[in-house]
Amino acid sequence: MLERLDADRAGLSQDQAEARLHRHGPNALPGAVTVHPLLRFVAQFNSALIYFLLAAALAAALLDHFVDAAVIALVVLINAVVGFVQEGKAERAMGAIRDMIAPHAVALRDGGRRTLAVADLVPGDIVMLEAGDRVPADLRLLHARGLLIDEAPLTGESVPVEKQEAPVAAEAAIADQRSMAFSGTLVAAGQASGVVAATGPETQIGRISRLLQAVETVTTPLLRQIDSFARGFTWLVMAGAALLFAFAVLARDYHWVDALIAVVAVAVGIIPEGLPAVITITLAIGVQRMAARSAVIRHLPAVETLGATSVICTDKTGTLTRNEMMVRRVLIEGSDILVGGSGYAPEGGLTARGADDDAAAIAAASAIIRCGLLCNDAALGQRDGHWQVDGDPMEGALVALAMKAGLNPDHLRGEWQRIDEIPFDAAHRLMATLHRSPAGACVIFIKGAPEAVMAITGADPLAWEARIAAAADDGERLLGFAMRTLPAPRGRLAFEDLSPTDLASDIRFLGLMGFIDPPREEAKAAIAECRSAGIAVKMITGDHLRTALAIAGQLGIGDALRGLTGADLEALSDEALAARVLEVDVFARTSPEHKLRIVRALQSHGLIVAMTGDGVNDAPSLKQADVGTAMGQKGSEAAKEAADMVLLDDDFASIVAAVREGRTVYDNIRKLISWTLPTNGGETVAVVLAILFGFTLPMTATQILWINLVLALTLGLVLAFEPTEPGTMARPPRRANAPLLSPFLLWRALFVSFLLAGIALGIFFDALAHGRDLETARTLVVNVLVVAAIFYLFNVRYLHMRSLTWRGALGTPAVLGAIAIVVIAQLLFTFAPFMQAIFDTRPLSIADGATIVAPGVLLFVLLEGEKLLMRRLGWFAELASEARDGPAADLHPAARSSTR
Repeated sequence: MLERLDADRAGLSQDQAEARLHRHGPNALPGAVTVHPLLRFVAQFNSALIYFLLAAALAAALLDHFVDAAVIALVVLINAVVGFVQEGKAERAMGAIRDMIAPHAVALRDGGRRTLAVADLVPGDIVMLEAGDRVPADLRLLHARGLLIDEAPLTGESVPVEKQEAPVAAEAAIADQRSMAFSGTLVAAGQASGVVAATGPETQIGRISRLLQAVETVTTPLLRQIDSFARGFTWLVMAGAALLFAFAVLARDYHWVDALIAVVAVAVGIIPEGLPAVITITLAIGVQRMAARSAVIRHLPAVETLGATSVICTDKTGTLTRNEMMVRRVLIEGSDILVGGSGYAPEGGLTARGADDDAAAIAAASAIIRCGLLCNDAALGQRDGHWQVDGDPMEGALVALAMKAGLNPDHLRGEWQRIDEIPFDAAHRLMATLHRSPAGACVIFIKGAPEAVMAITGADPLAWEARIAAAADDGERLLGFAMRTLPAPRGRLAFEDLSPTDLASDIRFLGLMGFIDPPREEAKAAIAECRSAGIAVKMITGDHLRTALAIAGQLGIGDALRGLTGADLEALSDEALAARVLEVDVFARTSPEHKLRIVRALQSHGLIVAMTGDGVNDAPSLKQADVGTAMGQKGSEAAKEAADMVLLDDDFASIVAAVREGRTVYDNIRKLISWTLPTNGGETVAVVLAILFGFTLPMTATQILWINLVLALTLGLVLAFEPTEPGTMARPPRRANAPLLSPFLLWRALFVSFLLAGIALGIFFDALAHGRDLETARTLVVNVLVVAAIFYLFNVRYLHMRSLTWRGALGTPAVLGAIAIVVIAQLLFTFAPFMQAIFDTRPLSIADGATIVAPGVLLFVLLEGEKLLMRRLGWFAELASEARDGPAADLHPAARSSTR
């Protein structure tokens, strides 16, 4: 490496460094391209529905309806402001990654140690590392002494990685490159020196930065559906308005000005001008509900996208597991002892497997437990009610084990005074401590890699082979333990004391311990709920495949688990990966590029992918996913900035709760649309029929706008507060390309529109036939349409089940409050003199009240019958499930059983 970089161990000269700095550039990551805030704000108006609303506002203003024009314009403005604020914090992941690079580093220049700005480091520089340092560039290690580096943000490894200077295979994965120290990782212990092999964009973290820049933001399903709906609806209304205008002028001999006024009244009446704002409010309410479940949404549309999620790609460490090592198994001569509990909390019992006497087996294990506690530099304590470790996680697990066995760490360490130690050494792969026992003898305690400890004790590896394999199959990391009583007091400890020529001396192999990062119990329950909801869960981790498969099996991720490693992925083309990705449950030893390819392969099947992660290596795939989810407690800032959602409690179960809320939000949006379109459509159909058949308009343009205004601000808004319907998580996820207006909802919109129009015209003609004046007939029509909208609201509140229940009749506080406001508004509309002057209304009698309410009751009963008929004919299933076909249905047994 030194020859390839034209460097030596004495370091570069300043002249050489300046020349290389000019050639390679500074050791810094490129800045992200930002969009001017004004352009981001203007982009919020880029929607066909918004264009049409603005055109309607202009038309209303030209016809002197200035109040209506102002209301429509205000709705559009509020919608744009909310979107601008919610999106304004995006695209800061690049800055978060840059912050991970240390500001200064110690390097050799001109033969001496210099403190340099990290940006000035160049390939060939010799850099010195100590515990607590952040690695400033990618380094090829030249010397390492007890070096442990925390690479979790980069590779997902749950424990610090041992590093050494010996070369590794050129094709080794990042997690296996033990002779390299990567930029942005943290030195946990030891000392080292290394030559700078790559700087800035050429480092591993720089590659992640480039991946992040190359990832295009994915448009959410809701935004795609709303945009498609808006374009289709806009063209339909424009074409209909043009035809209606031509018919009125040519066939009905309307003056063109009168025809234009009538057509604009129809167009303004049918436009759901409050829909964008109410959808935004619905999403915002979902954000608040999720925040109560410790899920913070950074991008508003992600709320709804969660409801469409069909597969969750999740990291293992810290997401499905506790990110807290614990001893799960103690192997001693003749006994296997299983350890209960979870994580660092010293709670849980010890049980001997295959032995009749637990107490005897546990007593026999006291020596190895004492060894693990004394050959140990970690401390375990409680902070804010949680047990936390100061020191190495595996050593913390040994302290917890001792406490589970009834030992007091402080008391035992006081009795066994430490005299000297040999810190963990990567070359020998062990640690040793020298103690004075309570009886005055000098005792050496040793722990390290099983093969290293067995070698110095003379233990037969074959005798332990089957038990080691069983522990490895369960995903456990193993440590070996030994002790030696010295024949004479000693004040110093040397490696020679660990390699006696007479192996029959007092050195003794005590056994092995298996460590595991235990799975979260709540994650297991959440995965089971995902299965019932037809959502597949795939584990993508930097850990070893065997460990990952063991954890996946304990969590119930799949029935017949199948896994691929990063090396396997390298051998697959994108097409081959797409063909296999649905059947694989676990991806191990993965790089950032691998994670990105996996997400894209799943998306190629039309799946909505949620990706969880906490490391810098997760940032590109978090951004690529439809819903990127970062861990709030243990996640890196880069992951949080690239994500759409941040989990404050790092709990996988919160993701499932967010999915449930996302489905609720989508249901409520569909309820809103299925209620808004017919209520607007009923007015429109009635007016269009009046123009087509040449009779007097049953409502004035001002009265139409009153109906739209009072209903949109009350009844339309309360649908955003509807709770989750029963069985929401028993349905499979909807298709990504499922239309916002499904065939059932389209039928419902047309059916109810004509029903409402029929009711309105029936009341209108009946009033005229009984000699009522035109103004009174129109007042009756407005009131009956509002009351019918109230009864229709109760029908729409339950899209997936019947509404004629006691629970459905009671409503919610929001629904009852909105109805009260509507009733008061209609009383003012009908009886207040100033409202009569504005809207040209007339007071009504008590008998008229019965005439107004009866059609609403009839409408509700009729629609409940229609819903029952649709369910019996099987057409209702389309509304209930939006079930998938094709690859998505094969993701999961639950998905198959739910959709077919």
